[in-house]
Amino acid sequence: MMNLSKEYSVESYNYEFDESLIAKKPIYPKESAKLLIYYRESKKIIHSTFGDIFQYLPKDISILFNNTKVIKARIFGQKTSGGKIEVLINRPLNSDKISIFVKGKVRVGTKISFAENLDLDILELISDGSRVGKFSQFGKTISFSELIVIIDKIGHIPLPPYISRDDDIADEVDYQTVFAKKSGAVASPTASLHFSENMLKELESRFQTAYLTLHVGAGTFKPVDVEDIREHKLHKEIFQISDKAKNIIDSQSKILAVGTTVTRTIEYYFRTSEIDGEADIFLHPNSKPQRVNYLLTNFHLPKSTLLMLVSSFIGIDEMQRIYKDAVKNRYKFYSYGDAMLII
Repeated sequence: MMNLSKEYSVESYNYEFDESLIAKKPIYPKESAKLLIYYRESKKIIHSTFGDIFQYLPKDISILFNNTKVIKARIFGQKTSGGKIEVLINRPLNSDKISIFVKGKVRVGTKISFAENLDLDILELISDGSRVGKFSQFGKTISFSELIVIIDKIGHIPLPPYISRDDDIADEVDYQTVFAKKSGAVASPTASLHFSENMLKELESRFQTAYLTLHVGAGTFKPVDVEDIREHKLHKEIFQISDKAKNIIDSQSKILAVGTTVTRTIEYYFRTSEIDGEADIFLHPNSKPQRVNYLLTNFHLPKSTLLMLVSSFIGIDEMQRIYKDAVKNRYKFYSYGDAMLII
């Protein structure tokens, strides 16, 4: 096989990690989370806390957030044979077909029953491990919006697999942003979890802010399992850009994206001019951001597309240096972990 350049080799995005650094619970108070600030021009690293973020933010910037809301996408039922089964709802495909992941063996034609007289028929088995299903209640096919109402009663918050514990009642608040509004995500836009109501009000008083929506899919946690990252098939995520967000992106204002989800949405719009639909942009060091200037993000899984996105801002060598420094300084990693500001 031909030698891959560093930017395209998946091994470039691996790093040594101490699993004790995985945050299993959120950091309270939110302002006490650690914040690593990285200056691209000088390559300087500063260690601070999230409550002090205002002293590091550049002036005259616009800040964009993702107002998606996590649904209770994890549901438990049983097959007609009696076998128990777990289903993760991913996203709608059309008016009645829904992408799902099933823990357990199913075939086309399998029917799964849940509480609230909810049934699921398996229609297709997809090569990426997902399944296509159709949900019904009392024998009548239901839409995705109708399904959300039902699973809000019977479902569970779909915590990321690396948290390795059952969800609890606190997660229903902790795993949502304070501005979560539009239901549809199966993972939280975690950089935004650091903002309390008070911090958000202060931010909005100092900067121009706007919201867009990207419903984060289960594929966000999928590691890249091919040697050449260009062979990785990126998952699609449903998005919508508000008029205010569009006006900011179309302006000359410098933009801080709060999270990788906001970055992907902005960059997809900037390349396509589409304000809604399905985004599947793959950012990496040879596919750099064209519109986003600054990034606030958490610390991400090795060999993940999110780590590649971070590297698209700062390069692989600096990403590796920053992550090594974060591990050394005992930062908490992943969804409930600490934050990094790239400016």
